[in-house]
Amino acid sequence: MLRSGMTHVIQSVDQTNFADLARLIEARGGPHYCWCMAWRDKPPEVTRAKGTEGRALRRAAMQARVARGDHVGLLAYDGGTPVGWCSTGPLSTFARLGGPRDIDPAKTWAISCFFVPREHRGQGISHALTAGAIDTARAAGARLFQVTAVDAASPSYRFMGKVGLYESFGFRKVAMAGTRRHVMRLDL
Repeated sequence: MLRSGMTHVIQSVDQTNFADLARLIEARGGPHYCWCMAWRDKPPEVTRAKGTEGRALRRAAMQARVARGDHVGLLAYDGGTPVGWCSTGPLSTFARLGGPRDIDPAKTWAISCFFVPREHRGQGISHALTAGAIDTARAAGARLFQVTAVDAASPSYRFMGKVGLYESFGFRKVAMAGTRRHVMRLDL
């Protein structure tokens, strides 16, 4: 266990709780189409595959990372029920994530996305997951945390987190990645 909030317990994803991650991702409204592999390096056949085959290949790719012991992200629990997911890890894991690369990706961590089922939104879960991600990065020896965030009114990319969330932790804007996404950093 990493951190315990008001009612949320934050845990790193590993082989013992991968089924909880799968339950969240494959739930209605979950990111089952990409399995949070969109920004990560993956074999070309995983990138090209569509539909049911694509989902199965992306799930297998994520499961392989977990089996290797890679840090793929965090789960939030409420009373033993998984209620949120944050895809986070070393920036070097997210080769396709936009933003300047004027930093050491081995000493920099990132968050690529969040998923909180609709019925659990508005309870501070993304905040708890962000705090857990920062704690995990520090414990791993990271020196910098880089995220890509959008304004609250943005019509897209909200799964990456909103500017206000990150500002509440002291992140500062450093660049743009496209027209909507702000690259933000926090020194650890």
